[in-house]
Amino acid sequence: MSRYWRVPWLFLHCQRVHTTIPPLKTKTGAEQRWLERYFSDPYVKKARQRNYRCRSAFKLIEIDDRHGILRPGLHVVDCGAAPGAWAQVAVQRVNATGSDPEAPVGFVLGLDLLHISPLEGAVFLPYSDLSDPSTHQKIRDLLPKGKADVLLSDMAPNATGIRELDHDKLIRLCFSLLDLAPHVLHPGGTLLCKFWECKESRLLQKRLAQDFKEVKSLKPQASRKESAEMYYLAKLYKSRT
Repeated sequence: MSRYWRVPWLFLHCQRVHTTIPPLKTKTGAEQRWLERYFSDPYVKKARQRNYRCRSAFKLIEIDDRHGILRPGLHVVDCGAAPGAWAQVAVQRVNATGSDPEAPVGFVLGLDLLHISPLEGAVFLPYSDLSDPSTHQKIRDLLPKGKADVLLSDMAPNATGIRELDHDKLIRLCFSLLDLAPHVLHPGGTLLCKFWECKESRLLQKRLAQDFKEVKSLKPQASRKESAEMYYLAKLYKSRT
């Protein structure tokens, strides 16, 4: 499995700085165009206004609003969690902080190869490799009942610029989630993972269909139109244990 779950440094820097636009004079033309697009993005502005760590929060919000994968009391594992925007949404929607005393209290566990800043209501496993069997055991140990109701993944490998290679690397990350599922996902559970359309994505879809009763592909509006990213939403896990 790739040891890089996120996009290049420039993107990570922008994820951490929501209030100040970095100076553009020292950037290359491509970097400057990227920054200009980034800071003019309406979802970036909304993320700053609502204190989300990055714009990707709105992808999960949109998917959950339409498909109802998160609700109070559920236990969630967020793979590739850095910088933590999906975990923020999950904490709110499963009531992980107990802010609603009338609703069941959920649990959110996030992991990534990168550092993840602390978040109230979430437990994080930074510097953790999903392909390492010891990580699977750590996840089970931290989950209150050893199992999760939902597996989330917005993971992506660092881009090499070679389209086919990059897409195949992302599909392999998705397959690593399916390797994790028998260890931590409850029967009837849900998996949501990002993929880039390629010939290997059909193999992933077939594997998901073997392990889940319902599988559909999604393209949330919060995904940039020019982006190749899509999501597989798989429901009703058929436990193999």
